[in-house]
Amino acid sequence: MNNKQWTTSIVFAVVSIFFVALNMRPAVTGIGPLFNVLIESLQVSNTQMSLLTSIPVFCMGLFAPLAVPLQRRLGTKSAIALLLTLLALANGLRLIKESYALLVVTSFVAGFAIAIIGPMLNAFIKEKFPSRFTTVVGVYSFGIGTGATLSAALTVSFYNGFHNNWTIALGSWAVLAVFALIIWLLVIQNKKGQLSVQEENITKEAARNPWKNGRAWTILLYFGLQTSLFFSMMSWLTPMLQDKGFSLVAASSMLTFLSIVQMIGNIVVPLLMEKWSSRIHWLLSLGIMGVIGFALLWIGIGLMLWVAVLIIGIVLSGLFPIGLLLPLDEARNNEEANSWSSMVLSGGFMMSAVIPTLIGYCYDLTGNHSFTYTIFLVLMLGIIGTTLVLKKE
Repeated sequence: MNNKQWTTSIVFAVVSIFFVALNMRPAVTGIGPLFNVLIESLQVSNTQMSLLTSIPVFCMGLFAPLAVPLQRRLGTKSAIALLLTLLALANGLRLIKESYALLVVTSFVAGFAIAIIGPMLNAFIKEKFPSRFTTVVGVYSFGIGTGATLSAALTVSFYNGFHNNWTIALGSWAVLAVFALIIWLLVIQNKKGQLSVQEENITKEAARNPWKNGRAWTILLYFGLQTSLFFSMMSWLTPMLQDKGFSLVAASSMLTFLSIVQMIGNIVVPLLMEKWSSRIHWLLSLGIMGVIGFALLWIGIGLMLWVAVLIIGIVLSGLFPIGLLLPLDEARNNEEANSWSSMVLSGGFMMSAVIPTLIGYCYDLTGNHSFTYTIFLVLMLGIIGTTLVLKKE
């Protein structure tokens, strides 16, 4: 393969990673914009609705460790193709009828697929782009942010455009998964997860078990806290703003604005980290900004709320790619890249599944969002705390 062919292959690989990443959030974040619509249509409680976010996020944690054996058995290409097919089915089944039980089942299936794709793509990026993995992780997180933005921006538009039919609004995201599947199958070459003799010797000598490593546990805690913030904001920002007097369209527009800021930041922050690489400095700066942003969201009105959402969007856009990079920074080889990523994503997502449901439970009890804002601030302070621990280690 000459240099031109190699460059083309690399570009296509990055493009395919981006399109897979687009599908990592709509099955979950598409619920948030229609939160109150679904409650009224399905006659369920806030706690029950919160489960539609918590179930797939919990699955993302529970099934992430399956990434290593599945990649070894099927190879990266076949495994991710299978998982994209499951995502397409999960979204597509939502077209069938208005059913809370069906939403629960499809949320579980979507969470299962996303759980395994995440660490598998992380390891794939580390292996294929060893010298530029920070930038490619930026493209990956940008794709995830773009998918979240599209779901926030278009789900309500689909709902309105199809005569207030929320099954079409949610089920239409199957098209995006099918499109990503086609691109992935056309571009990526299959390669089963077998190490060369040299790599195998390095792995046997140096591979560390992340479950027995204190630093890995700290990274896991950080990832869980920042992911809790993301999914809780995507689920609850719209109803929180509606409680402040916003209409569904206005509240969902602000959620779209949050997603756009995150989408841009998901690529900009990793590019800036190529020049200013200190993860700790980034985390401390974002942590302080986050406290300010959530405080403004709590007490703000009018324009101040837009400023608060802007700040929070910037913070979330930086916290997520750093969370992906931290286990890769620690990895000494491809085996560790997969195992550390699997552990961090597994434990982190399982942690973050609790918070959206907790918010729904507190709201059902109190009828207001005072506890919601308090929870957001506590999560932000927790992120600052884990950063200080990482700085000392």
